[in-house]
Amino acid sequence: MKTAKNGRDGRTRIVEGALRRFSQDGVSATTLASLRQESGVSVGSFYHHFASKEHVFGVLYAETLHMYQEAFLAELRRHEGAREGIEAIVALHMSWCGEHRERAHLLISERPPRRDEPGGTEVSESRRAFFRQVSDWWRPHMKNGLLQPVHPTMCYVLWLGPANEMCRLWFAGAHQPTTEEITGLCEAAWHSLRQQNP
Repeated sequence: MKTAKNGRDGRTRIVEGALRRFSQDGVSATTLASLRQESGVSVGSFYHHFASKEHVFGVLYAETLHMYQEAFLAELRRHEGAREGIEAIVALHMSWCGEHRERAHLLISERPPRRDEPGGTEVSESRRAFFRQVSDWWRPHMKNGLLQPVHPTMCYVLWLGPANEMCRLWFAGAHQPTTEEITGLCEAAWHSLRQQNP
């Protein structure tokens, strides 16, 4: 008979195995059989916890996004100054991606689940709450003439787009970012997002 502990362990093994397979092979190329093999669980154990590969991905993506957003907001709130906050987030992004490479690879490389897919509702609600809190930090700096009034999507692209591209090269083994390059990414984000004086 399964205990609650064994049940949790089985779920954890599936999620951790999926993270390894998704990071290495991509979600589309990962099979249900390879997920079970990686996690070492039986067919029955797998379906006790998850309905499908897509269900595992949705749970894993939502969990990873929440982890990243918590780290992002905690770092952002540590900085009252506009430039300090913008640059600190780029540095945090690179540090977090280096520390959580498999999870970062998932966020950067995979399409997030849509609202009607497993995990999609959680991701949508998490993003809404996240952008609201970022906006709360952003708005006073915008009113003070320091930061541009930009749509959340454009803000993300300007703020972290170059850092994400650096991470893609990093994860592919093509380039190891240097401290000087990360500093350059921080400065570039600030110059992209600050209000330009006429």
